[in-house]
Amino acid sequence: MANIFSSLKNAYTLFKTVDFQKLEALSKKVDLTKIVDSVSNLDETQLQGLMKMIGGPHKKRELPPIEGDFYHLGDEALSDEDRALQLKVRAFLEKEVKPVVNKYWLKAEFPFELIPGIAELNICGLTYEGYGCPNKSNLMEGMLAMEMARIDTSMSTFFGVQSGLAMGSIYLLGSEAQKQEWLPDMQQLKLIGAFGLTEPEVGSGVAGGLTTTAKRVGSKWLLNGQKKWIGNSTFSDVTIIWARDLDDQEVKGFLVRKGTKGFAVEKMEDKMALRIVQNGLITLTNCEVEEEDRLQNANSFKDTAKVLKMTRAGVAWQAVGCARGAYESALQYTRTRKQFGKPIASFQLIQNHLVEMLSNLTAMQTLCFRLSQLQDQNLLTDEHASLAKVFCSMKTRDVVSRAREVMGGNGILLEYDVARFVADAEAIYSYEGTKEINTLIVGRAITGFSAFV
Repeated sequence: MANIFSSLKNAYTLFKTVDFQKLEALSKKVDLTKIVDSVSNLDETQLQGLMKMIGGPHKKRELPPIEGDFYHLGDEALSDEDRALQLKVRAFLEKEVKPVVNKYWLKAEFPFELIPGIAELNICGLTYEGYGCPNKSNLMEGMLAMEMARIDTSMSTFFGVQSGLAMGSIYLLGSEAQKQEWLPDMQQLKLIGAFGLTEPEVGSGVAGGLTTTAKRVGSKWLLNGQKKWIGNSTFSDVTIIWARDLDDQEVKGFLVRKGTKGFAVEKMEDKMALRIVQNGLITLTNCEVEEEDRLQNANSFKDTAKVLKMTRAGVAWQAVGCARGAYESALQYTRTRKQFGKPIASFQLIQNHLVEMLSNLTAMQTLCFRLSQLQDQNLLTDEHASLAKVFCSMKTRDVVSRAREVMGGNGILLEYDVARFVADAEAIYSYEGTKEINTLIVGRAITGFSAFV
């Protein structure tokens, strides 16, 4: 009798709690008998899992911050002052640059309106002493190169040409008069520089095969030849032109001023990468340059190589920034993109891609961190810079490829940024020394044998 009363009581409770209108509507969609049989056969663990799944809205999960500096190198390595500068630059890039870069990248145009804001950051010629330059560490410069490339590699390249290649040529190889004339205004971006080394038929072989010539005639030099892929050259105020002296066959550098007779620039069109960078094809036809505008301490390609060694380290940091931008964009996307009812970041295969990306990115960062330490200690060699450049540019390709992978079809849309990183990674892979050339530089250093042709 007690069992009967207990069953009646349970049935009464069930009738009070069940919404029969909903039950009737549900019965038209599913077989309730099968559902009841299936649920009754579940064990305790399975039932708990089912109740957890249908238990209503869950408390919003607190997700970890999106941070590409997994080993906190920036926090640990920089002084409070330098860390504040890094965050100031990041804020400017996030607020002013990121919203417009896709538009300019698509149109292959340069956002000139951003130059005054970049100048206010006071980071041009960051590592140089005097001439209005901040005289900061090479590590700080590398970090800022990464910050720029994290948002857009084109803007990082523009800055690298201005601050590294152009200003660096004058700072390392110019006379004191040349430094005084050019560096203060270039530091403030009042004057823009370009660096003309690569030629239409001579890229990797510039050390011994430069075809642009220089002939001294009295107090002037006559330059003849062509330069290709010269960033900033369509609007630069001064272009560093490297040419082979016909008299002694040595490579020399010249400061060619904007508007110089015999100096013509044609913008290169239809690039698939670094589309914001304004690359030019320069034609020099009896271009007259005064002796006072010859870089006074550039007397052979060994001097040119001093500039390249310094800037190659910066390109390795650019590769880190490009990879970091792609990784962080992909991570953000996978945490918000849902498939099968949940964020794709919760899927094992997606997490595998993300961890592979972060592993490569962290290895690149730590390598470049040590590279900059060597540079600050005046221990940097060509092979140090080349190893970093070749490794980082290769791994960046892998990172951006995986970033596109996890984003599926949306990965090829410009609005999600990763497509731009994928394209720009190809330019990083080739400029400032190809994989093959940098490999041979390192190979020569570790074996003692030169494999160059």
